[in-house]
Parts: sequence; structure tokens; C-alpha cells
Amino acid sequence: MATVYLGLGGNRGDRQAHLAAALTALAGVGRVEAVSSLYETAPLYEVAQPPFLNAACRVGTDLVPAELLAALKGIERAVGRRPSYRNGPREIDLDILLYDDLVVAGEGLTIPHPRLAERAFALAPLAELAPSLVHPVLGLTVAALLRRVAGQEGVRRHTPAGPWPPVAMQPPAGGER
Repeated sequence: MATVYLGLGGNRGDRQAHLAAALTALAGVGRVEAVSSLYETAPLYEVAQPPFLNAACRVGTDLVPAELLAALKGIERAVGRRPSYRNGPREIDLDILLYDDLVVAGEGLTIPHPRLAERAFALAPLAELAPSLVHPVLGLTVAALLRRVAGQEGVRRHTPAGPWPPVAMQPPAGGER
């Protein structure tokens, strides 16, 4: 079973409900083992849009990366993601941040996520779950990558409206991976 870290985000509609629906649907791809707090974040690339709500989760899965990516795209559609322009507003976005210490560089799938090291909105929730996890290409911990990212002022913890996380999780054997 692989240990995968996913980034979740959205800024269109009921942001928390969309993230909760995606987390619930992730039970179909594996076992959700941990979920970060929610973070409200300023848009990074296309700034003329509403703020995002972001989180990260750790999932144990038997799916290979291509199968996982296809399943995540299906969850995005099921949660209501509609086509938009690159880096534009969206109901939900699910990204594979890290998949064990696998490195994949292919058509349509790059692991670790190619822009992870520049994105405080992904690193902050990931650092909450696994600060000492080492990026398999850069050789730096998630905590060190977060310290290097400029613009962290656009990322702040968000107080959820209702229970968070929305799914029951079993603690993994052996702690942080």
C-alpha cells in the first residue's frame, strides 16, 4: 500500500462543503489516514478571483499513480468541478503532491507535484501533517520548503463552519510516513 499526500482546494461555491465531499469520496480510492486543518489562501497566479480554501490529506492506497489521477479527476467531476481557465476559479481541485518517494515525469502526470515547492497554500497544510517528510527530488523537508516560500502572508488557518474533518480516520500504524 502506497502513502500518498493530496492537496485539496477550491474557491467557487460552498468551499468547505466541496472539500468535505471530496474527502468523503476519497474513501473509494483508499484509506484517509489524516487531514490537515483548513487554510484560507489568496489566489497565487490569477489574483482577480475569490480566496481559496485549502487542505491536505494522507491516503493509503493500492492504486498506481495513473489510476489515482483518473480517480481524482472523477471525484472532481462528481463534486461539481466545471471547466474553467488555467489557474481560474474552481469548485474543487485535487492534486497528488507526493506518492511515497516516487518520482514520475510523464505526459499529464508529474510526481512530486511540479510546483509544490513554490506553493505555501499546499505546503502549509502538508507541513501540518508531515513536516519532516523529505521531498524526493529537492532533498528538503516539507517544513524547510515552507520556510523558503515567499508570500506566506496570503495563507492563514480557517475556522471551519461545522465539523472538520468530515470523515472518520483510523490512525496509521507507525506514525508519520
